[in-house]
Amino acid sequence: MEKSEINEIVKKQREFFNSGATKSVDTRVLYLKKIKNYIINNEARIAAALKADLGKSPYESYLCEIAVVMAEVNHMLKNIHKLTKKKTVMTPFGQQLSHSYVRPMPYGVTLIMSPWNYPFMLTIPPIIDAVAAGNTCVVKTSAYSPNTSAIVKEMINEIFPEEYVTVITGGRNENQYLLDEKFDYIFFTGSKNVGRLVLEKAAKNITPVTLELGGKSPTIVDETANLRISARRLVFGKGFNVGQTCVAPDYVYVHRSIKDKFVALLKEEIVRQFGDCVNNDDYGCIINDKHFNRVCSLIDAQKVVHGGNSDPVTRRIQMTVMDNVTWDDAVMKEEIFGPVLPILTYDNLDDVINTINSHDKPLALYIFSTSKANIEKIHSSCTFGGGCVNETDIHVITTAMGFGGVGESGMGQYHGKDGFDTFTHYASIVDKKTWIDLGQRYQPYNKLNIWASRNLNFGSTIRTTLQTDYKLLPASFKDFISFSFRKK
Repeated sequence: MEKSEINEIVKKQREFFNSGATKSVDTRVLYLKKIKNYIINNEARIAAALKADLGKSPYESYLCEIAVVMAEVNHMLKNIHKLTKKKTVMTPFGQQLSHSYVRPMPYGVTLIMSPWNYPFMLTIPPIIDAVAAGNTCVVKTSAYSPNTSAIVKEMINEIFPEEYVTVITGGRNENQYLLDEKFDYIFFTGSKNVGRLVLEKAAKNITPVTLELGGKSPTIVDETANLRISARRLVFGKGFNVGQTCVAPDYVYVHRSIKDKFVALLKEEIVRQFGDCVNNDDYGCIINDKHFNRVCSLIDAQKVVHGGNSDPVTRRIQMTVMDNVTWDDAVMKEEIFGPVLPILTYDNLDDVINTINSHDKPLALYIFSTSKANIEKIHSSCTFGGGCVNETDIHVITTAMGFGGVGESGMGQYHGKDGFDTFTHYASIVDKKTWIDLGQRYQPYNKLNIWASRNLNFGSTIRTTLQTDYKLLPASFKDFISFSFRKK
């Protein structure tokens, strides 16, 4: 697509937003229902597209993509009337008599840039959130997942007029053209390198941004953990989408006293859940040859204790466990984003915490333990986007909590109310009544006004003032009140 075409789309969306057409709650509900109905009627086609791009089985496609999207749209339909209402707040004493409230307002024309690893689940929920908040959307899908991008484009074209929501496909040129445009909000999911570029471009227009990035998410298995359940859940979390998940366990610190037993259980679980992987039709594939070769290059055959096999034709890499790994190994130099699990050994939990804190803040952190003291120690010592205790990945798929990163793993959150908030500006408004006018703020100043401003907390609410400062009022307070009333 040419730059001029993109410019025209953004221009049309701005005109459409300024017309007020997106702000009616009934209109938002109408389009959210259309999204829901399209997914229900086209679930098999969506799953087929995900199978073509990433080799996902229909069940995995439903579990990790379609069901998550349906949960998001259902949440918005259930709560949108509550979310869009203005909220009354307490009015400070010095601003009486007034009505203070917070009013949710859409930002305007938004840009949503989605990745290839969950091309449906990481594209449609931001659209749902943005539309629910009253915005228009320009959506850029990934060129690496062409089949899913095609059905997303078909879906959006069928549901929305172009000036409301539109999908742009293509590659780097389209990305560049879009980032040169002025948007009111940018929502980006992808790599750190591209995230930095997005932030740099957004800064030129002082555009607010949400960045959902990634990084090396650690897992800790201490000596108190239920090893069999820990191994089972860890293999599930790492094997989901063959490791191409931003919150996938990237590496595992295992206490030395239970390391050998735990590694043996990991091997058993890999075979039990995935067989030999390479010949399992329900086991996904790496997205393309470039990433297939990159992941394979991270495998050190001398440290492989399970797996290591691959098939370049199907782009499948066997779930691979590497033991005795150190931070000097290639597999620890970058986010793996594939089915390779490095094992590191520790003796002292403090050393693990210090190592984690010496690297970029991770998007996720997982601990397998039955020790409340160890769990609390890790959570109070490390900063990370989110995580689980005795589980992996599942904190991402709830509408009750926001999901997002911190530091180099991202900024901002979405899902459920947090998603609505992300695409919403909350305007603070004071509606001052005109039938009364307290005069203590006006010149000429006098001693009584000065006394009142120092002894009455004018920034507090009436309730707080009466509870804490009423005894400070002078005998002449009635005179002060009388003086404060002025005729119009």
